[in-house]
Amino acid sequence: MMEESTPTDFVRQMVADDIDSGKWDGRVQTRFPPEPNGYLHIGHAKSICLNFGIAEEFGGKYNLRFDDTNPAKEEQEYVDAIKEDIRWLGFDWEDREFYASDYFEQLYDWAVLLINDGKAFVCDLNGDEMREHRGTVTEAGTESPHRSRSVEENLDLFARMKAGEFPDGSKTLRAKVDMASPNMNLRDPVMYRILTATHHRTGDTWCIHPMYDFTHGESDSIERVTHSICTMEFEDHRPLYDWYLDALGIYHPQQIEFARLNLTYTMMSKRKLLELVEEKQVSGWDDPRMPTICGLRRRGYTPESIRAFCHEIGVTKFNSTTDMAVLENALRADLNKRAERRLAVLNPLKVVIENYPEGESEELDAINNPEDASAGSRTIPFSRELYIERDDFMEDAPRKFFRLSVGKEVRLRYAYFITCTEVIKDDDGNVIELRCTYDPATRGGDAPDGRKVKGTLHWVSAAHAVEAEVRLYDHLFENPDPNDVQEGQTYRDNLNANSLKTLTGCQLEPSLSQATPGDRFQFERRGYFCVDTDSTPQTPVFNRTTPLRDAWAKIQKQKQKGK
Repeated sequence: MMEESTPTDFVRQMVADDIDSGKWDGRVQTRFPPEPNGYLHIGHAKSICLNFGIAEEFGGKYNLRFDDTNPAKEEQEYVDAIKEDIRWLGFDWEDREFYASDYFEQLYDWAVLLINDGKAFVCDLNGDEMREHRGTVTEAGTESPHRSRSVEENLDLFARMKAGEFPDGSKTLRAKVDMASPNMNLRDPVMYRILTATHHRTGDTWCIHPMYDFTHGESDSIERVTHSICTMEFEDHRPLYDWYLDALGIYHPQQIEFARLNLTYTMMSKRKLLELVEEKQVSGWDDPRMPTICGLRRRGYTPESIRAFCHEIGVTKFNSTTDMAVLENALRADLNKRAERRLAVLNPLKVVIENYPEGESEELDAINNPEDASAGSRTIPFSRELYIERDDFMEDAPRKFFRLSVGKEVRLRYAYFITCTEVIKDDDGNVIELRCTYDPATRGGDAPDGRKVKGTLHWVSAAHAVEAEVRLYDHLFENPDPNDVQEGQTYRDNLNANSLKTLTGCQLEPSLSQATPGDRFQFERRGYFCVDTDSTPQTPVFNRTTPLRDAWAKIQKQKQKGK
């Protein structure tokens, strides 16, 4: 067991108490049971960190189990993506990779056992009829007319269901629990349905498939899970989970529920995320605006930042919504320590230093990361013609504008002091070039005579720059709650039309020509950026991972003031 530590939440406290009491013989066995019907998102990351983290902290084991009971919606693509995402987050389930479909034969045998015990029956009601019989939250349901079938008839019908004699949806196997129960999940729930579809693992072997509620607890039992940790929507399902295990008389894990993650400006519904993909509202599951783990990875998030975020928000039983800024701040805190600094001009304006020798250049030292001395330094070229950000120049500057304007002196990062002497415009009056002079004595960015300047600009040498495409991302939705809509609207009406802005012709320092997809940098004064998977040596593509500060929150506050 790992070194003992003080539990930080109620789930860990329950595990610690079980260990102290000798329950489960001191074992800790958890699992993460995704359905392979979509890609994992940040909400799943919270569950992964909790399930796998607890096992690691208490010296236990954790399983990866795919609850693959619905072949109509599940694909091998999703299985592969889920495994990749979990490994990227930093967890290794070793040889404990399981599938609910591996247990189909055992589940079928258990269903037969319940039929033999008079606790399950074959029902001919269709979906609409079943809903009519189910009752309401205030009124008891009505028993199916097929509930009184004999054991022999049920065994025969169930075997014929398995043999494929009946069409899809024509019959189900239901548990005999209690149609008067105040818990709707106990009103004779469906255990099996006829579903003729090719399964990604079992092929066409099975034309009946178990329901999730019948599979979930039994799979936990087979794997000898001690703590079955679920989100709060399964709390009302726990009595059914317990009923199945007790009715079968098999090993019985403890189900524990915690509040799922809700995050502003996004949503955690796999169904809706799939709609966005299929409707091409986004470029795919890994679109950097998506809350999917692969989308966050492509955008430039680190596994360390996601794990730190999950630790910071903690685990409770109370539903709440976490501000996206908390996730972004966790990312900045991590990238600030690990991302090397680079110079990049996203909206370039040409600068000609008239008193710098034509055709010459020099190499200047630049720090890679002031937060990490071991990152060392690099050299960057300086020449007569440069690019600066267009926003860093103003012809008629107000008094508190500390960047470049005519007659004003500023510092070029790692380089020299320069002064603007002339503005060149095109026929339409647009500024297209600045003429400046530099002070050779200020090499490195300091003046030997002690004079100070208030503005420091980033820049790149025009002769050495790498041209790139840069994609600026904002939140996918404008409303903090995407589902908060007016009558007749859907969450799609809250999509942010400005969630992606693509810049071309950006000029980057030459060292970035060697960057490969997934590499992360801080572009000085601009934010954190990551090389996109679309990037090529001929056309580098960078995604803005996050600004240096929470610019979005500032914009939203300004909008509110405007109202």
